[in-house]
Amino acid sequence: MKFLVLLFISPSLVFFLLWSSISWAQAPREEIEKTAQHLATLLNVGRLIVERNQALINDPRIGNKGFTPEVFEQQVLDEFIRETHIDLKHFSSHLPSLAKELLPVLLQSSKEVVADAQLVINQRGIGYKNFVPATFGSQAARKFSNRSYVKIKQTALNPRNLKNTPDAYEENLLKRLATQPALDTSVTEWIDNETTLRAVTPIYYSQDCLVCHGNPKGILDISGYPREGAQEGDLAGAISIQIPVNKR
Repeated sequence: MKFLVLLFISPSLVFFLLWSSISWAQAPREEIEKTAQHLATLLNVGRLIVERNQALINDPRIGNKGFTPEVFEQQVLDEFIRETHIDLKHFSSHLPSLAKELLPVLLQSSKEVVADAQLVINQRGIGYKNFVPATFGSQAARKFSNRSYVKIKQTALNPRNLKNTPDAYEENLLKRLATQPALDTSVTEWIDNETTLRAVTPIYYSQDCLVCHGNPKGILDISGYPREGAQEGDLAGAISIQIPVNKR
């Protein structure tokens, strides 16, 4: 009788253990994917805040603009919670532990970029400061990547900054995205035998971007680069993130 009971229970137990094992294996992967999404959103929010303050930054009549790292941070916190319902100062217990570890690092890196640019931002008598969303994003991504095993990079098919040149994976994906309707989500893929997450979040030109990147194509813009002849909604580039599992 005991033997029969064991025979009956054993398959159920095996199924439960198998299910638990699969769930345990999937949880870190889902956590990594969510973390990559949050990181891309945070970097993009920083870019948005710089864009919103562009007129102030480039105003030659004002010396001290008041666009301090602390002011920048508060605007980022407000926008990030509006977009994600996540308070970066008081993390929810539901937020992945990996995100709790990495989001403050990116926020601090972003603040440091604004701090480093204070002399330029507050210079009176000069209009265009070359402190634009793309410049901010590149510098914040590099600062973050230098102090983390996670790599973040702004990239584009024809980048003005050669440090943003896409690798083979990014180039193939960008070419595909350029021919498709705009996406509002990231493209994620596990590579190298599923040991590394590649997450690419497309960035599209807004109307404000066209001042430098629009028509007439080939004419030098205010920063000295030839305009791309882009239109609103065209693919501008992407935020590319790599997270290796084995270095968590």
